[in-house]
Amino acid sequence: MPTDLLKRRPLGKIAADVAAISIGCAPLGNMPDTFDYEVSAENAIATVRTALDSPLNYLDTAAHYGDGESERRVGLALREIGGLPEGAFLQTKEGQRPDGDYSGEMVKRRFHRSLELLGVDRIELVFLHDAENTSWEEAWATGGPVETLQSLKEEGLIGHLGVASGPVDLETRYVESGVFDAVITHNRYTLLNRAADPLLTLASDKGLAVLNAAPYGSGILAKGPAQYPRYAYQTAESGAVDQAFRFQDICDRYQVPLAAAALQFSLRDPRISNTIVGMTRPERIQQTIDFANWEIPDTCWEEILAEPFDSDDLVR
Repeated sequence: MPTDLLKRRPLGKIAADVAAISIGCAPLGNMPDTFDYEVSAENAIATVRTALDSPLNYLDTAAHYGDGESERRVGLALREIGGLPEGAFLQTKEGQRPDGDYSGEMVKRRFHRSLELLGVDRIELVFLHDAENTSWEEAWATGGPVETLQSLKEEGLIGHLGVASGPVDLETRYVESGVFDAVITHNRYTLLNRAADPLLTLASDKGLAVLNAAPYGSGILAKGPAQYPRYAYQTAESGAVDQAFRFQDICDRYQVPLAAAALQFSLRDPRISNTIVGMTRPERIQQTIDFANWEIPDTCWEEILAEPFDSDDLVR
C-alpha cells in the first residue's frame, strides 16, 4: 500500500510544518577522515540547491563539519538562490573547536562565524554539539557553552536550543534539564542499534523535537555490508556485519532495497520528528524520496522486526 512517510510534520514546539527528512550536511564539509571519501564544493552546492527545490528542504549542518566548510558551502548555495526559501528550514550546531577549546567564549565566536558563513542574521534552531567533549560541570558553568547559547537566544539570534550528543545517558541528562527544545541522536536508533529507544520516548513525552540522524549507520545499511562494512564511521564488529547480512537477505527476498527499510524504520516511528540523512550528490535527493516511498510489504516488516537483536553495544 502507498506510504505517506514524507508528509510534513511538526518539529516539536519549534515549527508546525517541516520536511520529514533533512539533508545531513556533514559530508558536504569534505571530511574524508570521517566518511572515507571526499566531496567537491561543486557537488556540495548542487546537492543543497537540489534539496531546497525538493520536498526535502531542511538542512542540518554544524560549525564542526570541516571546521566551517560545510556551513560555507551551504551559505554559498543560499546566496546563489537569494536566501533560504519560504517553507525551508536550517539548523546548525556549536561545540568544541578542533584544538579542544569548548569554552563559552569560543562557542560565541564560532556562532557568529556560522552566521557569517551561512549568510543569515538569525538561526531558528541551534544545537549544543558533541557535549561528551566537555564535562557536565564545565558545560553548565557561568559563562560556559550552555549559558552562552542561552544568551544568544535572549538576544534574538537563536530561536530555539537543542542538544546533539553521542552517549544516550548524557543526552538523557540534557533532555531532563528542561532547557532544550530538541534532541538529535545519531547511529543509536537504526536497524542495527536501538540504544536510543528510551531517549526517544523520554524526549517525545516531554514535547521535544526528536531528530534521528544516520539511519544507515553511516553507510552499512545504505551501501550494504559487503561493500561498506563500517558502522558509526569506523569498522563494524563482525556481529553487526552478520546481522546486516541477515537484514539484507530478508529485503532481497521481498525485492526491497536495504536502504529503503533502514530509512523507513526511522520514518515510521511516531516519536521521531525528523530523520537526518547524509547526502553528497544531487541525485541522492530523488533516490532518498524513492526509498521513503518504496512499498514494503507488512510480511517483510514482520520478518525484519522479528529478527533477534543484539547490537546495542556498537555505540551507546
